[in-house]
Amino acid sequence: MGRKRFLFSYDISDDDRRTKVFKTLRDHGDHVQYSVFLCELNTRELAALRERLTPMIHQLDDQLIVLDMGAVTRDLSASLEVMGKPYSPPVRVQVV
Repeated sequence: MGRKRFLFSYDISDDDRRTKVFKTLRDHGDHVQYSVFLCELNTRELAALRERLTPMIHQLDDQLIVLDMGAVTRDLSASLEVMGKPYSPPVRVQVV
């Protein structure tokens, strides 16, 4: 099962729901801009994340966009254009 990059962008009208969505996405990816996360997930992880997010989204007031950016092995610069300040992926540190 290969990993893919997904861009999540949300517009949530309620502060409590927005905070829950933020915290959920923060546990699964990198917070790259206000209301935007970049996540590297396999099929199972994506399904589980969608299942967690679905009850947080009010179907009439909120919006969550999920964009499949392709395989993690694909160079991010091939699908990401940045204007202004260059994108710099956060450095992840794993403490064992």
